[in-house]
Amino acid sequence: MPQNSDPFEKYDRYERDLDPALLDRQAHRARKVRVRHRVKRTQREIVQEMADATTLEAGFDITYKPARHEAVWLRQSIEPFFSQGLVTDVLAQIKGGKEASVYLCQANAATGTELLAAKVYRPRQFRNLRNDKIYRQGREVLLASGGTLKKNRHREMRAIGKKSAFGLQLRHSSWLLYEYQTLETLFKAGAAVPRPWSAAGNAILMDYIGDRHQPAPTMNHVRLDAAEARRLYRVVRDNIELMLEHDMVHGDLSSYNLLYWQGEVTLIDFPQVINLFVNRQAHAILQRDLSRICEYFGQQGVVCDHQTLMGELWQRYTGTTQTLLELPEELFAADPNEDRDDVDLYAVGG
Repeated sequence: MPQNSDPFEKYDRYERDLDPALLDRQAHRARKVRVRHRVKRTQREIVQEMADATTLEAGFDITYKPARHEAVWLRQSIEPFFSQGLVTDVLAQIKGGKEASVYLCQANAATGTELLAAKVYRPRQFRNLRNDKIYRQGREVLLASGGTLKKNRHREMRAIGKKSAFGLQLRHSSWLLYEYQTLETLFKAGAAVPRPWSAAGNAILMDYIGDRHQPAPTMNHVRLDAAEARRLYRVVRDNIELMLEHDMVHGDLSSYNLLYWQGEVTLIDFPQVINLFVNRQAHAILQRDLSRICEYFGQQGVVCDHQTLMGELWQRYTGTTQTLLELPEELFAADPNEDRDDVDLYAVGG
């Protein structure tokens, strides 16, 4: 047996085992509740827990079962529409996109309609607004409280300039409110657009085009006969002119943003609308809109020359002539035919 290097070790052990003071301290430690280290939760588990809590807090349940990553922001975004008594349920997602998703909602019977569509913008970290600076030229910042942001509101202006979280939220809200206000103006003017019902911090509630079984397809999926194509082209052209009468250019008009339902066409997706007289790119943006529309209807047999149309409309609504410009390269980057990984079932924006 190896010799112990410390001859007093066994006495120390006896003391630890028998000393009353030490025994009291050991008993006290034994009575303490041991803190158990919790295993760090994954981001997915945290999101799911927040979604469950939101369900209880909001006081409503929905038929549609959102994916975990969308549950929290969906419920928070649509809760105001429940509180306002406009909708009673969310039935399905009918379009998912990088910028926004659209949901089919059961309308409250008091609204006088059966179904409504809620366009819910994605949280900033999920959004992919390309070249939005082009469309913000000349725009004032709209506030959720009503009115516009005055330049003497230095805190807000600095936040926008520095692109802080608060500043980005102001820009995000303004982007949404421009779409809502445009829909309000055009609907009241008799344009072929969905009726807007309400706007919340992150969502717009509007008329749903389609029925319970099928949302209206976008016109890039529709083949028209020659007579119907000519009729619908005139409808679209009339709506373009109605917008110009209100100093508006759609900014992203194409067959992807036209809905077709029961022989009628509806224009959608207005967050990029610009002012005809304020935005320096108005001529080029209108030219692009007309080019896309004439391209689609030309494929359906309609005789439509976008350059001739552009010259007529520009002269009529601005009182000036302007040589057709080469479209800025950055405008082509926003072509709706490029990089579309969304589900084109019901493209109310996004």
